[in-house]
Amino acid sequence: MSVKVRIPSPLRSYTNGADVVEAQGASIAEVLDSVKASAPGIETRLFKGPAQLNRFVNVYLNDEDIRFLKNLETPVKEGDEISIVPAIAGGM
Repeated sequence: MSVKVRIPSPLRSYTNGADVVEAQGASIAEVLDSVKASAPGIETRLFKGPAQLNRFVNVYLNDEDIRFLKNLETPVKEGDEISIVPAIAGGM
């Protein structure tokens, strides 16, 4: 099934400038694998190891943080939207 994946500005160089890409899969992990296959190099920015997202990468399914769902095993359905959001650090 096809879902939309929103790509943040810092990662758009891997998607030829596209802010949204279509990807296939039945879970977040499968969809991100599909994105990795079509955007060479993006994997090192998203993952620190097999099936382990970098801690500064947040992934949302229809505005819900996947960490509060089933993480990478969260199922997706046709028409869902996944957003990749880099964490922002700050302070004084």
